[in-house]
Amino acid sequence: MDFAYDARTVELLERLEAFLTECVYPAEPVHHEQVLAAGDPWARPPVMDELKAEARARGLWNLFLPDPRYGAGLTNLQYAPLAELTGRSPWLAPEAVNCAAPDTGNMELLAEFGSEAQRDRWLKPLLEGEIRSAFCMTEPAVASSDATNIATRITRDGDSYVVNGRKWWSSGAMDPRCEIFIVMGKTDPDADRHRQQSMILVPRDTPGVTVRRGMTVFGYSDAPHGGHAEIDFTDVRVPAENLVGAEGTGFAIAQARLGPGRIHHCMRLIGMAERALELLCKRALERVAFGRPLAEQGVVREWIAESRVRIEQARLLVLKTAWLMDTVGNKGAHTEIQAIKIGTPAMAEWVIDKAIQAYGGAGVSQDTPLAALWAQTRTLRLADGPDEVHKASLAKRELRRWS
Repeated sequence: MDFAYDARTVELLERLEAFLTECVYPAEPVHHEQVLAAGDPWARPPVMDELKAEARARGLWNLFLPDPRYGAGLTNLQYAPLAELTGRSPWLAPEAVNCAAPDTGNMELLAEFGSEAQRDRWLKPLLEGEIRSAFCMTEPAVASSDATNIATRITRDGDSYVVNGRKWWSSGAMDPRCEIFIVMGKTDPDADRHRQQSMILVPRDTPGVTVRRGMTVFGYSDAPHGGHAEIDFTDVRVPAENLVGAEGTGFAIAQARLGPGRIHHCMRLIGMAERALELLCKRALERVAFGRPLAEQGVVREWIAESRVRIEQARLLVLKTAWLMDTVGNKGAHTEIQAIKIGTPAMAEWVIDKAIQAYGGAGVSQDTPLAALWAQTRTLRLADGPDEVHKASLAKRELRRWS
């Protein structure tokens, strides 16, 4: 098995690393200051548009899409180390190169399942980075770890569908440029439990759509990912051609969308852990306690060594998963996708936690990126399915091998 990156990946890595060093890292404090000055946690700071223009000029755009008609035409294996790099600045880098959730998953969904008219109307401006989108699946009144629970109704009425329900944690919806919601609801509650659901496109300005509030993540707005919203859909009428795919295919489309999304999160998490380890090492070398540098304290050295081992283990499994997705497809990589979804957030959470501990009070303050990194990482043990659901499913798969 060859662990070396191919020539195209190496060349893109060099360009992306230079972009991060020259543009993204220096923009982090600027972004923070502009958000504070706006007085709105979900404000759109001008520095982001500057970064996006620079990324496009450097040929760093839509790297995540393997279909060359829409994106860079990279395989999952080629994209993995690039996504990892963007994870080092998860607030700015993914959106700067138009590879930020939830738009990535929504673009993949439209590219694979959308009609030609839907792709022309919504996919094109998303690919250009002109608008943003939201994914509306989770609901406050049901246990969303079981997606068949959703209660939102999508009812056919002549040449229209009428949507009624309440969603929350609708990723992307707080971005002022969010123009389209992809909504999952039930079209036939009497069908088989995995054939009751459908997905439909709802423009944000449709009458009956009410964004009730933005949801914070451990107190953070998560604005660089478009924020998250609680949304009411009250007698929302949209044309029948806004249905994505056929009636009853919503659950299958959701699973197809979430597979690549899970590995993209894991790729970025490795970058987040690498940045935390870098900060931990710098702190250990600079800080003196009880007469000697932290780097000479045995427990700190143990944290550093264990962090490196855990990061490398996770990276290898993510790369294997990416390779399987490229060679045998998402279904063939199902076990590995679940394994990385369980293991990678836990790894990153552990590494970031140790960096926080080394920084003491500074680690939980706004003076380092560690608190925000930890909040994102902890959230990913819930997003796209909680740990417990993935563990239960993975255990069933293993048991079937011996039953």
